[in-house]
Amino acid sequence: MTAYIVRRLLYALPILIGVNVLTFVLFFVVNSPDDMARMHLGIKHVTPDAIVKWKAERAYDKPLLFNRQANGTQALTDTIFFHKSIRLFAFDFGRSDSGRDIGYDIRQRAGPSLAIALPTLVVGLMVNITFAMIIAFFRGTYVDLSGVIIAVALMSISTLFYIIGGQYLVGKLLRLVPISGYASGWSALKFIILPVLVGVVGGIGTGVRWYRTIFLEELGKDYVRTARAKGLSERQVLFKHTLKNAMIPILTGVVVVLPLLFLGSLILESFFGIPGLGSYTIDAISSQDFAIVRAMVFLGSVLYIIGLLLTDISYTLVDPRVRLT
Repeated sequence: MTAYIVRRLLYALPILIGVNVLTFVLFFVVNSPDDMARMHLGIKHVTPDAIVKWKAERAYDKPLLFNRQANGTQALTDTIFFHKSIRLFAFDFGRSDSGRDIGYDIRQRAGPSLAIALPTLVVGLMVNITFAMIIAFFRGTYVDLSGVIIAVALMSISTLFYIIGGQYLVGKLLRLVPISGYASGWSALKFIILPVLVGVVGGIGTGVRWYRTIFLEELGKDYVRTARAKGLSERQVLFKHTLKNAMIPILTGVVVVLPLLFLGSLILESFFGIPGLGSYTIDAISSQDFAIVRAMVFLGSVLYIIGLLLTDISYTLVDPRVRLT
């Protein structure tokens, strides 16, 4: 297993380099360093000298990917791409274009993101599995058909509808919780309830359909037919045998998203005013802060690769037949 993990980590290096190049190209196709300077200086009639000074202070005065005026390796190293990217692989995110410490911001904002993402994952998992098992138990009946129709309908509704509807109904009409905002400590609980509720409801359609498919696939296997032949009731077959074996794909699906919980939700955090990493990324895109965008995309790629690696490892833990070579 050790050799497999090392090999996967080595495979991750070219992937991270490719993601970094793609992020860099896409960002600077839309924005030039001069545009970024005008955006951050915030002056309508900014002088050329101010733009030159801003770019020099942040190392945006170099060529983008290739320096034709340099010789040897400096043609690649004396560029904006190399200067801005090489430190990422040491997880040194540097400073944003506005001068803030990106590493410090990430550590501060990871907590609010987890405060929403973790309860949403746990509660959503329990709700989706429960409904999926009920539908699978009554498979082939009107309960099954109605459940699938409702799930598809819920999948077809935009997340924005759940957010706006939840804010209007729960926050404005019923006044049960604040519409948006955040606080530290236990005071944050009243601000978390509504985003978690919206996240859970918004994911019911997709989750229930997926878990229903898993349960129905397990119910058609030989060991289930053997259990029925022994005289076990359908309830015992579903809850005692099928659920345990269906947890293998469910567990691996959960493991892959665990590292990504740190990144939060872009839409939920923005609409509910949560100072997490999701809103941090949205604000950086809006303000054309390439340093933050680059850092968040890189961090997301690293966490996703870690999630895939943890998924492979979890397969070996829950299924002894799987061997990593």
